[in-house]
Amino acid sequence: MKKIENSYKKSGVNISLANKFVKHISTLSKKKGKKRYNQFDEENIGGFGSLYDISNSKIKDPVIVSCTDGVGTKIDLANRFKKFDTIGIDLVAMCVNDLIVQGAKPLFFLDYIAVGKLNLKKSKKIINGIVRGCNLSDCNLIGGETAEMPGIYSKDKFDLAGFSVGLASKKKLLNKKNVKINNVILAVPSSGVHSNGFSLVRSILKKRKITKKLKEDLLKPTKIYTREILKLVEKNLVSAAAHITGGGLVENLMRSVPDNLSINIDLGKIKIKKIFKWIKNHDISDQEMMRTFNCGVGFCIITHKNNIKNIQKHFSKNYKPYQIGYISKNKYKINLINSFKW
Repeated sequence: MKKIENSYKKSGVNISLANKFVKHISTLSKKKGKKRYNQFDEENIGGFGSLYDISNSKIKDPVIVSCTDGVGTKIDLANRFKKFDTIGIDLVAMCVNDLIVQGAKPLFFLDYIAVGKLNLKKSKKIINGIVRGCNLSDCNLIGGETAEMPGIYSKDKFDLAGFSVGLASKKKLLNKKNVKINNVILAVPSSGVHSNGFSLVRSILKKRKITKKLKEDLLKPTKIYTREILKLVEKNLVSAAAHITGGGLVENLMRSVPDNLSINIDLGKIKIKKIFKWIKNHDISDQEMMRTFNCGVGFCIITHKNNIKNIQKHFSKNYKPYQIGYISKNKYKINLINSFKW
């Protein structure tokens, strides 16, 4: 009788394929023409730990800032629509956009990819998006982990998590303590839904026809604000900032304003993108829209009103910040003025 030999590969984990994927990532890090930020780039991929040289940093009195995040159930739509080349940009964006809220310059990024079964073609597209996101953020992908977990994830399912570390000057840290009465609140437009609220979106899609345009709008990658915001930080044009993610505009702004000051938002001034009007038309209340989605505002800047024109110079036409509110002394923490203009 022929002896049956069990193996890791037969149980669903293919180490050889994983090694090919690591080799692909290493090749990406050595591409010609890629700007280098770290002397250890070529040593990092495939090692037990990743190195980053901070000795050449020009930041005085540096403090380390770190963030971790994922992209939520937007992953399910990427799988459903078989589009994997931009979900990695979302992953990087969700982390580095948090870093810059404190005025930190992103230095490096690590990813964690968990799959039911490793599909090399699909995984390459995901990692290519992560590398692209890192390039847009001027930071390095210095390592990560790919876990093949049969039985935990079904064959085509996957999950992503990201980890980013940056440096900021202690003297230039953005903090809610910097916020003063009569500061203005500027809205920086989002690129779309970004990476929050997709459980509700998926619920809507169950009974709706999905067009090619709708797919494109829903999977549009999250805008990365790193370059613009860091330029403003260098010029001392920002008092505080907020990345508008889960919880929407109000909850995220509250985290960036002292408890003794009030936030006044004119909802009628918010430039709402068409994709949010489409979502709203599926029996979603204004309150639910505001607490679930960014509704067209991906990032907020709190600053002195005299800085507005100078700040706008650093943004492209589609992402020009505009005023939606101001800071005051009031017995109510939040004061909402007018209603959304759907």
